[in-house]
Amino acid sequence: MRITTPTIGGRPEWGMEIGVIGLGRMGRIVADRLLADGHSVVAYDVDPETVAAAAEDGATPAESIPDLAEQLSSPKRIWLNVPAGDPVDAALEELEPYVDSDDIVVDGGNSNFENSIRRGEETDATYLDCGTSGGPAGAELGFSMMIGGPEWAYEELTPAFDAVATGPEGHDRMGPSGSGHYVKMIHNGVEYALMQAYGEGFELLANGRYDLDLEAVAHTWNNGSVIRSWLLELAEEAFREEGNDLGDVADYVAGGSTGTWTVQEALEQEVPVPLIYQALAERFASRATGDGKGRFSRRLANRLRYGFGRHEIARK
Repeated sequence: MRITTPTIGGRPEWGMEIGVIGLGRMGRIVADRLLADGHSVVAYDVDPETVAAAAEDGATPAESIPDLAEQLSSPKRIWLNVPAGDPVDAALEELEPYVDSDDIVVDGGNSNFENSIRRGEETDATYLDCGTSGGPAGAELGFSMMIGGPEWAYEELTPAFDAVATGPEGHDRMGPSGSGHYVKMIHNGVEYALMQAYGEGFELLANGRYDLDLEAVAHTWNNGSVIRSWLLELAEEAFREEGNDLGDVADYVAGGSTGTWTVQEALEQEVPVPLIYQALAERFASRATGDGKGRFSRRLANRLRYGFGRHEIARK
C-alpha cells in the first residue's frame, strides 16, 4: 500500500536524514533532489572537491564512509550511488560495523539482480535494490525507480523516493530483494530494441528514395503519432545538433552489460527475445568494424546514448 506523505506547501511535513555515498552524475542528482524537497543529506564521495560542491548546496560533508555513518542518527538511511559490482560490495563492507537490521541501505546503481539477492541476504542493514531510469538528462523531472526489498523499508523511505522520482507515481516496490534490479535489467533490454528499431527506420529514410529532413520527420512523429516517445525526441535533438547525416558520429555503440544479462536470463527462462538479442548483437558488431563508418542505425544509437545518459559520443 502506498503511503501518502503529509506535506506543507508541497514539501514533506518532516524531513528525513539520508546519507548519500557517491556523488557522480546520478548521485549528485539524488542528493540535490533530496535537499530541494526539504530532507537533510550527509554526503560522501572519493573526490573531496565533489563533496565540497555538495556542501555548498546544503549537504553536510563527510570525509569517509565511516564518518558518514557516524554522523547519521539511528535508524540510519543510506543511499549508495556507486558503480555496480565490486564498489557496491566494498561500500557495504565499510558500512557493516555501523549498521544493523533497523537501518536501510538503498543500492541505486545498475547492479546485477543476482548480486542484489545475495546482498539482501548478507547485508546487516535492510537492503533495497533500486533500478533507476531517466538518466542525467531527466534530472529536472525526476526518475522512474523500480525497487526491490522488504515492504516496510520501502514504505519507510517513500518520502525520499517521492523526492528523487517524478513523484509518487514515479516509483513502486516490485517485490523481494533483486526484483528492482531485475525489472530495470529487462527495461534496458527493451530500450536496446527500441533504439534499434528507431535506428533502422531512420537508416532506411536516410538511404531511401526521397531527400528527407530527418529532424522534421522526427518532430512530426513526436506530435501525435503512435511511435512518439522520449527516445524519438532525443533522435530529433540528434539530427538538429549533429545534422541530417549525423556528422562525425561514429558507428560504435558502447554499453551492453544489462542487455547481456537480459539475454542470458531469457535463455535460462526459455523465453524468446529475438529483437533484444539482435539489438545487443548490433552493439557488439559496431565494435568489431573499428573503422568508424558503417550503419546509420548504430550511429544514431551512439548519439541516443548521449541524449539520455550523457555517455561519451564516439566520433570518427
